[in-house]
Amino acid sequence: MPSSLIDVLQRHRGDVELLHLPAGPSELTSLADVLDRLPDPRRVRGRRYRLGSLLALCLLAVLGGATTLAGIARYAVDITPDVRERIGLRRLPRATTLGRLLARLDGDALDDAVGAWLARHATDPVDDDFPELVGVAVDGKAVRGSRQGTRAAIHLLAAVLHEGQTVISQRQITAKSNEIPAFSPLLERLDLRGCVITADVMHTQTSHAEHLINRGGHYVLVVKDNQKKLRRQLRRLPWREVPLQHRTRAQGHGRREIRRLKVCTVQPGLLFPHSVQAIEVKRRRTSRTTNKTTIKTIYAGAMLRTCGSVPGGTRRAYLPE
Repeated sequence: MPSSLIDVLQRHRGDVELLHLPAGPSELTSLADVLDRLPDPRRVRGRRYRLGSLLALCLLAVLGGATTLAGIARYAVDITPDVRERIGLRRLPRATTLGRLLARLDGDALDDAVGAWLARHATDPVDDDFPELVGVAVDGKAVRGSRQGTRAAIHLLAAVLHEGQTVISQRQITAKSNEIPAFSPLLERLDLRGCVITADVMHTQTSHAEHLINRGGHYVLVVKDNQKKLRRQLRRLPWREVPLQHRTRAQGHGRREIRRLKVCTVQPGLLFPHSVQAIEVKRRRTSRTTNKTTIKTIYAGAMLRTCGSVPGGTRRAYLPE
């Protein structure tokens, strides 16, 4: 891995609250064991280090502030012997050794392994008697610092836990494609039972909804003009009869914002697979510089198997004919 990619990781590290770093010796050991099961790009002859040990060292070093391959090698010297023992590092690697390994490593396989490990440690086991839904946001973002000269920035599609903002899966978007084909592969290795997938309007696709339901998941998807008939249905619901369930106030990005949320259960008939709930969000924004106020209404369709899992989920509103 070139040092420039380490710089990218370092920039992202500054934007993340590290809530789910390995806290105990057993978690460090499990991290190294998970990474040890990745496809090893090295030749069998001449291997002196466990693959999982080297990758665990690199991850911990970058999260600890290392920005170069030499910095990772120095980090290995500075950590305590106990930490080196927990990750199975019995001798100190050179920077060149780390560089050769990272340059040939399968990035998607590493993402899958780290994401699965984080998902296991960042969420509590589901109680069958009292099931709780886990929110997972699917969103794309250009990687800051990855644009170089005429080369376009690297674009990633990620699945992030609502609680703690932990990335549990991600995929790189090819240069001549978009996020839509990457949606199903992104979630392929995740257990979606008990998960509510939220996504922006780009992913309000019939095939995406079918994929989530077939995997035992749930969804809340924004509806705009890419689903014109569905949006028309949602707008015609008797929202004035539905009580206000939630209201929020927030400030940031030079504006004040108030959001009002209404949710209702609908009879079968929405023009989207398995949708049984409709959501209306009225967003009132006031610019702090111009004092200009704009009001926008957003609609969404949802499939949530657990009754009452969203405010007002048991209230029924019939679709107009």
